[in-house]
Amino acid sequence: MTASPFDHPLLSGLLGDDEVSVLLGAEADLDAMAAFEAALARAEAVAGLIPAEAGPAIAGACAEFVPNRGEIRAAVARDGVTTVEWVRQLRAAVPEAYREYVHFGVTSQDVIDTSLAVRLKAILALFEDRLGRLIEALAVLEGRFGANRLMARTRMQDALEISVADRLADWRLPLQRHIERLYEVSARVLVLQLGGAVGDRARLGEKAGEVAALIAAELGLSATGKAWHSQRDGIFECASWLTGVSGTIGKIGQDVALMALSGDRQIVLAGGGGSSAMPHKTNPVAAEALVSLARYNAALISGMGQAMVHEQERSGAAWTLEWLTFPQMLMTTGAGLLLAERLLGAVEGIGLGPVINCR
Repeated sequence: MTASPFDHPLLSGLLGDDEVSVLLGAEADLDAMAAFEAALARAEAVAGLIPAEAGPAIAGACAEFVPNRGEIRAAVARDGVTTVEWVRQLRAAVPEAYREYVHFGVTSQDVIDTSLAVRLKAILALFEDRLGRLIEALAVLEGRFGANRLMARTRMQDALEISVADRLADWRLPLQRHIERLYEVSARVLVLQLGGAVGDRARLGEKAGEVAALIAAELGLSATGKAWHSQRDGIFECASWLTGVSGTIGKIGQDVALMALSGDRQIVLAGGGGSSAMPHKTNPVAAEALVSLARYNAALISGMGQAMVHEQERSGAAWTLEWLTFPQMLMTTGAGLLLAERLLGAVEGIGLGPVINCR
């Protein structure tokens, strides 16, 4: 047992995802926060909300800023967020004449949520690529083994013969639909957060829309006319999409594990796991892990439903619950996609020979 198997020095060999882990790490978070503050300063300078020279001065400081993480960590125990101490340090790094314009008109949640959106954009692009690779791997398997026959099973009982292509289609088609859904999800979750203290952008006045559009364009996000501080449906929709992806590849894992049953020989896998007590065994480790990851995300989605309940304009408790849950779902999905690709790549045979009569 461990607090997090995803980055455990040993268990991450099975469940790790280095690419997603880096994007969810402190360095990527702090970099995205600095990118937001730089874009904010530039946009506010263009809009005339701060002096023209303040924008490049603040943005330049953001590019070179190296925060003291130890002091931030100590301050989080008091403030509950990283931004209070981080902004204090950033101000100290800006030329004195422009310090009052740092973080002008925004609040901690604007910085933290936008950092998440920036990093989530990279993560979802990564997941789309991995889904595409899984679909390609299934096409390869269909080309090699699709004409072979399988015994279909309904309610865990032998039914009628089908082709391997029939079963592979049940694996492939949901993956294709997940890519289609991702385009819709991305439009609603990759959104700039900009609201200020109570979400009404009051300090930005009539320039709020212009500032939001400029920041969003620089960061590669969408802009909305209202902050989504307490509107968490976009994050929840993304979490639901993650659960769906995990469920689909979990179904693949479950099928493979059953097909690999001793004596069944519906599938031949290379490089299965060994047993410390029974050397004759070759365990379908990757397939089993996909089932576990699918069930884990299915459990976590309930936490994201709870995290939607933000009281009034902003919530500390619900927001913190989201921090606890959503990154785990991203890691779970990333690990599953990597394992699924590894599993499909290990298939050396499926089926029992050419189909004679599938019906």
